[in-house]
Amino acid sequence: MAEAGGSDKPGASAGGGVESLKDKGNEHFKAGNYLKAAALYTQAIKQDPNNPTLYSNRAAAFLQLVKLSKALADAETTIKLNPQWEKGYFRKGCILEAMEQYDDALAAFQTALQYNSQSTEVSRKIKRISQLARDKKRAQEVEKMRSNVDMARQLDKLKSEMSGKRGSEECWEDMFAFLVETMETAIKSWHETSKVEARVYFLLDKEKTDTEKYAPAVNIDKAFESPHTHSSCFSFLRQYAEDSFSRAACLVTPKSIMSYPQVWKGQGSRKWKHGQHDGFFVQFETPFLRKLWFIPSSSELGQTLCRDPEDLDIGAHELIPRLFKQYNS
Repeated sequence: MAEAGGSDKPGASAGGGVESLKDKGNEHFKAGNYLKAAALYTQAIKQDPNNPTLYSNRAAAFLQLVKLSKALADAETTIKLNPQWEKGYFRKGCILEAMEQYDDALAAFQTALQYNSQSTEVSRKIKRISQLARDKKRAQEVEKMRSNVDMARQLDKLKSEMSGKRGSEECWEDMFAFLVETMETAIKSWHETSKVEARVYFLLDKEKTDTEKYAPAVNIDKAFESPHTHSSCFSFLRQYAEDSFSRAACLVTPKSIMSYPQVWKGQGSRKWKHGQHDGFFVQFETPFLRKLWFIPSSSELGQTLCRDPEDLDIGAHELIPRLFKQYNS
């Protein structure tokens, strides 16, 4: 707990009344009666308005009462009355710390250290505030990354590839938009809940698909339990894609539920090169192009954060075989 008063107070008292009021204020401060302490310091200031110790003490009381604007004003007055007294800058730093203005707080503590280089209390504050400033900056960066999910930018290279293969056909743009939306939805779900549902999303044909019979998403939470469930699921999905006249499909599954195939345990050309992070896979299927990504996840300052998608070799790590009959450009 911060203390008002202290033996390093400059200036003489303006009389017994002021000293008595200050001492009583200090007693109430130490007892945790900060409102009473502030009132006594105010009475003393009326008698001795140029005493920096009184403003410093009242600043400490206001800080405990979370009256931060008043506390900061008193700290500034303390500095103005005695610019070479380290306590004024220390008070200012503590108040700015409470306001979470860490850069300004750090500057105030560093000034305090200039006037009292032996102060271990100030040195500890500088160390603490430096860490808080770094944490706050990182937290802002993490929140920005969590809220600004822009897969279209991340997949710009793929967009060019798709345009090159199917530039004369409008359908590739729909496929790209479908992929972007599916991935962004999955990432936002992971950020909010630390999980995604194992599903295959289908880009249905607006004119041909019987939408009463075929939904745009199929749950596949059992698909990766064993070679048998995997094979059965794949057969179902391939038939579903054909019967529903789907133009593209996007498989999303968390790594944690996959017992088979564990594509991150391959050897040789299938060796996994992407660490042991938790995360989820996205496999994109079209008749002319197949892609696979792993989106790793980490925890930053208590927040779940998806990292940039890692492009995988689908030939080495495919989650399911080809869904659509292949045709080349």
